[in-house]
Amino acid sequence: MSRTRQPSTRRIGAAERAIALLDTLAEGGELGTNEIARRTGMTPSTVSRQLGTLVAAGLVERAPSGRYRLGLRIVHLANALLARLDVREVARPHLQELVTTTGETATLSVPGDTDAITVDFVPGLHHVQPVSRLGRPSIAHATSAGKVMLAFSGRELPEGPLRAYTPRTITDPRALAEEIARVREQGWAKAIGEREPDLTAIAAPIRSARGELEAIVALQGPSSRFDDAEVERALPVLLAHADAISRELGWRPPGEDER
Repeated sequence: MSRTRQPSTRRIGAAERAIALLDTLAEGGELGTNEIARRTGMTPSTVSRQLGTLVAAGLVERAPSGRYRLGLRIVHLANALLARLDVREVARPHLQELVTTTGETATLSVPGDTDAITVDFVPGLHHVQPVSRLGRPSIAHATSAGKVMLAFSGRELPEGPLRAYTPRTITDPRALAEEIARVREQGWAKAIGEREPDLTAIAAPIRSARGELEAIVALQGPSSRFDDAEVERALPVLLAHADAISRELGWRPPGEDER
């Protein structure tokens, strides 16, 4: 490190070769020494020395086939990086884009003890107050974000009697169980006038690198404007951004890495 605390601009050849070798294994899976040498342009002897060092560090391991592959220490390093990511920082540009595209208010919530809690939002063209504010709970059985939390967090469903916030609130535990099963199957939730009489909201899960529910992204607006037709237009956009945020956090659909 230089006196200015900036990284040196000098490059260490051995380190660059090690990085190239790791990149090659990341792209190629299990590879032999000669194949790595061919792909990287190094000599087999150089590759062999690099592999010895990387195997000793746990960054590379030798497979039963005798070839080499990335080691488990890579997972440890990746998890340390992912743990530093603030979902709000990752999601913020997506919230802004959602508002630009749909005109409705976009919110980001995280699972709480009983309800989902708003941790960020971007107001739409017609700001909905006091619906979108930091720290506001999204009631588990009466909001789209709350339903997503129940569907994808593994929490037990609340027992009755359930509070009715409006005439449309689901208060029957059996009806709620059916609704949550539907949310789990389709991958998103909708609430029309279930907590506030004239509010429609749709929400989708954001997943962590381990596939767990990390957060919830939602769009909401007055039912008079955010009607069925607008919801149908906005839903693919919401799902696309939920998927993009999840991927930025390190999530991949099951089986994708094997294809």
